[in-house]
Amino acid sequence: MMSDFSGWLSYGSFFLVFASAYAIVVLGLNLQWGFTGLFNVGVAGFVAVGAYTSALLTTPETAGRIGGLGWPVAAGMLAAMAVTGLVGLFVGLLALRLRQDYLAITTFGIAVTIQLVANNAKGLTGGPFGVQFIPKPMQAWLGTGLPWTLAYLAMTLVLLGVVYIALEKLVQSPWGRVLRAIREDEDAASSLGKRSFAVRLQSFVIGSMLMGLGGAVYAHFVGFIAPEDFLPILTFQLWAMLIVGGSGNNRGAIAGAFLVWGFWTAAGGLLRGMVSQADQARAAPLQVVLIGVLIALMLVMRPRGLMGEKMAVAKPRVGAH
Repeated sequence: MMSDFSGWLSYGSFFLVFASAYAIVVLGLNLQWGFTGLFNVGVAGFVAVGAYTSALLTTPETAGRIGGLGWPVAAGMLAAMAVTGLVGLFVGLLALRLRQDYLAITTFGIAVTIQLVANNAKGLTGGPFGVQFIPKPMQAWLGTGLPWTLAYLAMTLVLLGVVYIALEKLVQSPWGRVLRAIREDEDAASSLGKRSFAVRLQSFVIGSMLMGLGGAVYAHFVGFIAPEDFLPILTFQLWAMLIVGGSGNNRGAIAGAFLVWGFWTAAGGLLRGMVSQADQARAAPLQVVLIGVLIALMLVMRPRGLMGEKMAVAKPRVGAH
């Protein structure tokens, strides 16, 4: 009985860590799209930059590979945010003056390029073999069993809470109101003296930094990353989380991350139970189909998602006729 409980607790902890890491990334995407209207379809590339940056800086020295500086995990995560922010700044300076469709094409192309570099730059990223022996915080005291998983989950939830509170403060500030004004009508916001390009760039960079942080959290939990972890399907998953949860609402972004990740893992378990082991590789794309069905149902039943942005309703003035 105790072993069953321990097994469920371990599985639940793993699920919550992954969902929380994805929620951090989706919050960054929500800042870009939900509040600013920036159509970034290269999310997987920014997550990869954060994961590889923290991994390369914190792993022990490895022969034949650049990096391995042995930095503390906290420093690696901060560096992941900084480097991903710089990448976001570079991409933003190049692409944010483009129309939405061109921005989407540009960010997708950059994500594919990052994945190809990770797959071929063996001296930096380990190539298809990836980066191994990524350090896990608190491992020296707790080992790698259930106590460590629970401690890492607590750390991840704290990070998620800090990110949520910080973003709520930002989007409710005058800066956040400018974001929404730009999203609705950039020309009108510019005519009122708002520096539209600078504000959009700031939003894109901050959102990219959160994507990098989510990638670092993921890397230090699994202890190993490879280019196949950051394929375009990851971008699809993250966008599905935002659409289902509701863009323009940070609570919706978090709820969508937990819900869609739960649906994704349940669908995978269902397929493994229904399909023979020999056919599981061919049946794997059905998970994507099921997520697509979930998105379609959500768009029909709740077009703004579970917790979409609340629309402002003008209140009539007293005495108005």
